[in-house]
Amino acid sequence: MFLQGSLFGVCEPDVDTRFLETRRVDLDEHSWIDYTPGWLNGADTVFNELLDKLELRQRTGIAMYDSVVSEPRLTASWHADEYPAGGPTQLLDDVRQTLTERYHRPFDSIGFNLYRNGADSVAWHGDRHRKHVTDPVVAIMSVGESRPLKVRPLGGGQSRSWNLGRGDLFVMGGACQHDWEHCVPKVRRGIGPRMSITFRHDTR
Repeated sequence: MFLQGSLFGVCEPDVDTRFLETRRVDLDEHSWIDYTPGWLNGADTVFNELLDKLELRQRTGIAMYDSVVSEPRLTASWHADEYPAGGPTQLLDDVRQTLTERYHRPFDSIGFNLYRNGADSVAWHGDRHRKHVTDPVVAIMSVGESRPLKVRPLGGGQSRSWNLGRGDLFVMGGACQHDWEHCVPKVRRGIGPRMSITFRHDTR
């Protein structure tokens, strides 16, 4: 899989633990997004390392628009209960701790979604663990090529879009998973792969 490297993408990976470039967007009085462009340095290095390390698979039997299909992306997951020795890499374990300190949530799982090209996507949805966690915080760190991620009110309405990749951090909080939904749409133009690295917590 080919990734067109960026100038700063292959340096030694690290993150801005002070969140100096973070900008908060209030979606409404109960829901917010923190967006930090380029939060992760060395994003291309991280992408290539994870591509080698992870067992990415395509889930099948996914219900979509009254049909059962293969999911149009590859996925993998990690949970602290299954791997008590630490995260998939030392960097991701450090990121987990940094996010826990910043957002006061016990981030204990990581989901990996690989969008191989513009034909891969995920439909409008809210994260499933909103059903057992009130106001969960979901943090997405993106590596690889930039792709749009859209957010809209639950059930439809005016959407907002961010292009995420190359080490950007995108955090959804408040009632975002209850009252809003998000998607990664297909894109027509030729585009390289993007991987989203999503940090979640099972409890408040």
